[in-house]
Amino acid sequence: MAAGVGGSSPVLLSPGWGAGPDHVPALEIKLGALVVLLATTLLCGFVPLCVVRGAGGCSVDSELRRRLLGLVSCFAGGVFLATCLLDLLPDYLQSISQAFSNMGVTLQFPLPEFIVAMGFFMVLVLEQIVLAVKDQSSVPSDERRALLVNSGVPSSDGGVRRRSHHHHQEAVEDLSQLSLRAFVLLFSLSLHSVFEGLAVGLQEDGRRVLEICLALTIHKSIIAFSLAFRLARGRLRRPLVAGCLLLFALMSPLGIGLGIALTETRASPQHQLARASLEGLAAGTFVYVTFMEILPHELAAGGNRIAKVTALLLGFTAVTAVLFIKL
Repeated sequence: MAAGVGGSSPVLLSPGWGAGPDHVPALEIKLGALVVLLATTLLCGFVPLCVVRGAGGCSVDSELRRRLLGLVSCFAGGVFLATCLLDLLPDYLQSISQAFSNMGVTLQFPLPEFIVAMGFFMVLVLEQIVLAVKDQSSVPSDERRALLVNSGVPSSDGGVRRRSHHHHQEAVEDLSQLSLRAFVLLFSLSLHSVFEGLAVGLQEDGRRVLEICLALTIHKSIIAFSLAFRLARGRLRRPLVAGCLLLFALMSPLGIGLGIALTETRASPQHQLARASLEGLAAGTFVYVTFMEILPHELAAGGNRIAKVTALLLGFTAVTAVLFIKL
């Protein structure tokens, strides 16, 4: 995390950390963290994928299965909400403030918040363009059916079939929209994961690296589980979901590798500002996906509302506890 870049801040240690291995070189700990993060993220990502894919063939009642998947999705929504408010945004604001401070720039305009808004609108415009193109592509078939009706020519399919085709088309459009939002979520999380790994790679104290890596491993495990569940709910092909999870799992190790390379040559203030700006765009995309897609979609469905709110709070609490460990 960006908060872990500065090694001079005091660290609140848990009782089990009293005998940390100070003699272990930081480079070895970073390389070990790289492998552990990759393996843990993949493991926690493929577990919900197997559960969701196999749910259709199990003998559990369909209504019960739907409720269970809804509760897990609400838990994932709480994870993303806490990640957005307590992790991405604070890290980004601290990073860009430090970058401007190093450059000696005093802002008279809320530029950090403006960058987040640009990330928000970037995703909004992209999604609406895609949906507009899909709407235009569906116009010819609608006009063709209207011409058949107005000319009195009977169509080969009846009214029931036309209605079923209409509902099928709406389902396909909803599915494509859900897939697009899942990919946007993957992009924002992957970009943030690079910065998380970069913060680990830039550390030079072995104990500090070990502390951050432990909390980051737990944090990434929860995020990977929730992300895999969202991708699986999008009904994407299994190889595509597996590729997305592999891409997400590689991001933090990639950031650690970049951080190790940058420890020899410190980045300039301009590089720090560019990095913080990218992190702000990623935070903006995450704000959009969290507040415009995940939470409204899960809470708008009727029934089982108390259990859904409880699952949402549990997901929020899980990330809060992980972030508290890193203090």
